[in-house]
Amino acid sequence: MTRTPAIHEAVAHVVTSHGADFFGEDRHPLKVLASLAGYAEGCLSYAERGPLVLLLTNPGDGGTMTPAQAAEMATLLRKLARHKFVKTSAAAHARALGDAAARAAADGEPWEWRIEAAA
Repeated sequence: MTRTPAIHEAVAHVVTSHGADFFGEDRHPLKVLASLAGYAEGCLSYAERGPLVLLLTNPGDGGTMTPAQAAEMATLLRKLARHKFVKTSAAAHARALGDAAARAAADGEPWEWRIEAAA
């Protein structure tokens, strides 16, 4: 008997705040974060990619970044989104994450994320 794959498979997500807008949230599949980490390792210099790769490969159960940390992540995520070797779909996630981190940093607010388990 062959198994038919489910049309909508359950996927775990990282949920990030929109920054200072505490009502807004973005959801990014954990698989996309792992993909972005791979792009970061190939597209960013060794000296600058460390904190970003660590966050993307090990988001934990969630957390909070200070505005200064969020500003650093925003810069790296936006740089990654603009790189010519990053696929369009991955670049869109990097851009959205970078924009959210930048908004938090600009408003002096923490940037928060949590893991939403697969349903």
